[in-house]
Amino acid sequence: QVQLVESGGGLVQPGGSLRLSCAASGFPFGTYRMSWHRQAPGKERELVATISSGGGTTNYADSVKARFTISRDNAKRTVSLQMNSLKPEDTGVYYCKATGVITGREYWGQGTQVTVSS
Repeated sequence: QVQLVESGGGLVQPGGSLRLSCAASGFPFGTYRMSWHRQAPGKERELVATISSGGGTTNYADSVKARFTISRDNAKRTVSLQMNSLKPEDTGVYYCKATGVITGREYWGQGTQVTVSS
């Protein structure tokens, strides 16, 4: 059974930091590109960051560059998102996604809420 379980969300003040984690099971993690997405209230889901299957290549949305860092540990089957200098506009539900490099199969986690507010 495929599972992606996010954790680490919460309420943080502007300028603060949070670290999100996503634990994967039920599929060959090392052959999947991983990404984080977010959805703010009333808005469409957007891509935040991606990391290649081996971890050597990362990409970020312009809005989070230099503030967020995506990483993965293939041995532990986890992907993380370190979020610094958080802004109110970073508020939303953050989702972890797995995309098969060869198969193209996609899996989504259930999401974790991040709220940036004073």
